Amino acid sequence: MAQLFEIKNGEQFGIFVLIKAADIRTARNGKPFIAFRFQDRSGSMDGMFWSATEEEVNLYQAGKVVFLRGKRDTYQGTPQVKIESMRLAEAGEPDDPTLYVEKVKVKREDMEAELDDALLLITEPNIARVVRKIIHQTQEDFFVHPAAKRLHHAMAGGLSFHTLSMVKIARNLLSIYPQLNPSLLIGGIILHDIGKTVELSGAISTEYTLKGKMMGHIVIISEMIDRACAEIGIDPENESILLLKHVVLAHHGKMEFGSPVLPQLLEAELIHYIDDMDAKINMITEVLDKTEPGEFTSQIFALDRRQIYKPKFQK
Repeated sequence: MAQLFEIKNGEQFGIFVLIKAADIRTARNGKPFIAFRFQDRSGSMDGMFWSATEEEVNLYQAGKVVFLRGKRDTYQGTPQVKIESMRLAEAGEPDDPTLYVEKVKVKREDMEAELDDALLLITEPNIARVVRKIIHQTQEDFFVHPAAKRLHHAMAGGLSFHTLSMVKIARNLLSIYPQLNPSLLIGGIILHDIGKTVELSGAISTEYTLKGKMMGHIVIISEMIDRACAEIGIDPENESILLLKHVVLAHHGKMEFGSPVLPQLLEAELIHYIDDMDAKINMITEVLDKTEPGEFTSQIFALDRRQIYKPKFQK
């Protein structure tokens, strides 16, 4: 059966997909509609279900597998589904949501080995113990959670993949700039987004948890560090722990982007740049992979709706 992104623009289709998100909104005429985000292993695509009844709102919820009939369309340069009809998958049909979850293309055991190797670079005893404690407590979720609901690395395993991509960049920087503190740089990178194991619900139908909405992953990781210190018996006022907390609290770079403090350490500044770079490379690569050479990508919302050109010549 065809996948979402194998269908050409204007082509009719009938395929099984996962409802990744189903947001209830109100149209200009006052009637409710459902803003769907459908997903299979080729990626995610939006579609609007107009004039939804109360029964349909209750029926078509995130995490459900549906048989979707429609046409591939484009809206403001972005691919979308023009829905014609849909129904829930029935018994005997491929109704397992995990069949439709997009996953990173790296084996988990390879990522686990990369993480173990990176932990050896953290030589400051207090930071090493706290980072290892938190990794031990969150390890299963760390390797299966996405890094975001929608923007970057929004797939199963995206959190660990994003984190370890940042570690690779940082290791190269350590060889170029010997003045960098490996414990702060690597420890901060490993922990910077690990609060998303609490902030986000998981990979099948990613939503923000109550704690995620109320606190956010940056505050959550600060809380995790304090709790790890208490459990291990480390003074949370120790300078190394305060600096570790600073690099994770400052990793969004600006207060208007969610960080409660601005970077005040070289390592904090670099973590912000590495995080931003890796996220943007992923967002651009995702749409380039779905674009033909010689054409522009669909609009990238997080990059001011810019479109990126895919060259005809290959590297």
